[in-house]
Amino acid sequence: MDIILEIAVGAWGIVRESAFYILAGFVIGGVLHIYLPVEKVTKYLKPRNVRSILYASLAGIPLPLCSCGVVPAAMALRKHGASKGATSAFLISTPESGVDSIAITYALMDPVVTVFRPVAAFFTAFVAGMGENIFGREEAGAVQSSDAGLKKSDACGCDDHCTEEVPKKTGKIHGILDFAFNELMNDLAGWLALGFLVAGLIGVLIPDTFLTGFSQNTFVSMVVMLMAGIPLYVCATASTPVAAALVLKGLNPGAALVFLLAGPATNASSMAVLYNSLGVRSLIIYLTAIAVSALAAGYAINAVYATLAVDAQAVTGAAAELFPDYINLASAALLLIFMIRSMWRNMMEKLKAKTV
Repeated sequence: MDIILEIAVGAWGIVRESAFYILAGFVIGGVLHIYLPVEKVTKYLKPRNVRSILYASLAGIPLPLCSCGVVPAAMALRKHGASKGATSAFLISTPESGVDSIAITYALMDPVVTVFRPVAAFFTAFVAGMGENIFGREEAGAVQSSDAGLKKSDACGCDDHCTEEVPKKTGKIHGILDFAFNELMNDLAGWLALGFLVAGLIGVLIPDTFLTGFSQNTFVSMVVMLMAGIPLYVCATASTPVAAALVLKGLNPGAALVFLLAGPATNASSMAVLYNSLGVRSLIIYLTAIAVSALAAGYAINAVYATLAVDAQAVTGAAAELFPDYINLASAALLLIFMIRSMWRNMMEKLKAKTV
């Protein structure tokens, strides 16, 4: 019972530190949904050239889509003529980053990782897109994807809202808030809760500095995080508290960044859809680009910390101190209310579906 209480207290501390930034990230995600819908970028992704890869890599950075939610969006782009290279770039940059995950990264980690994460996501996406353009095979014309390629896989871990058409609201503010705290919250609430609980578990069950010795072997620690991240479904926002907890236990920030990049961009079901839609050659290029770029980014960020003489453990979570405690508490309470409501809705919908 004492352990359960300690885990709950640890998870609550993480919620309290990050809630304000998460709520802000959700609102910004709603703004992007209203003013920058995915269909508007389609026309820039058709040419098989460097510019389309740049557009796809940049367009995905702020969009708050999970690694399963991005699959139907990317396949829709592909169906409307986007090149394979642009599609691959969009498939990587979108789930690896997002305004919601950037906000929680600043809250739970530090400014170095906050800046590095979207930059590394852009770099990884660009490398994958260029690799596809150089080594891949582009069929003539747009791909007419089957319905299976556009629907959510049952094993992806997203809720059904990932692929639903979101009705446009007459009022833009209403539309922003509706998407942020209904559609987007429904997609992420369960995974956020899981991320907070796992971070609480790490804080209680793993002794301080337990990972320090393992972390000193930079290559091994990064490869382990890479192998852990690739097959798992973990969205960018929910993976952040886990990465922050590992850093506090002694993991080097480079290995944590590898996990933050590899986990959201890959999972078994989305890779199956990618294989079915783009082919085995594209899947190999996709995974190779993620692995190589994530490891390179991990080494690069470790070098930045060393150059700046910054102790990652000391600065992790420092952003939470910027606001008075009553703001953190109010934000945490509001976030929990939204999360509980969304998880309840999702559970009721699944029970209703089983009874039909």
